[in-house]
Amino acid sequence: MGQVAATLTVMPDSPVADIKKIKEEIKKIAARHKNIQLKSMEEKPVAFGIKSIEVLLVLPDSGGTDAIEQDILKIPGISSIEAGDVTLI
Repeated sequence: MGQVAATLTVMPDSPVADIKKIKEEIKKIAARHKNIQLKSMEEKPVAFGIKSIEVLLVLPDSGGTDAIEQDILKIPGISSIEAGDVTLI
C-alpha cells in the first residue's frame, strides 16, 4: 500500500476569523486521524483581507480525505474546504 500527498484549501468565513485558533484545531483533528500525517499549513491571501489555509496531508492511497474534511468543517469559523492536488508518493 502506497501513500499520497493531498492538499486541502480551508476557507474561513470572514476576514476576522481567528486563523491561529483554526490552525490549532486542524492540528488536533489531524492527530486524531492516526493514518493521516499533517505535513504543513500555510496561510495564503485570497481577497478583502481573507486568508485561506493550505493544508498538506500524507495519507494511505486506499483512503480519502472525506473524513478529515468533515471534521475540519465542524470548526467554528470555517466556510468551506476544497481538495486540491493529490499525488502518489
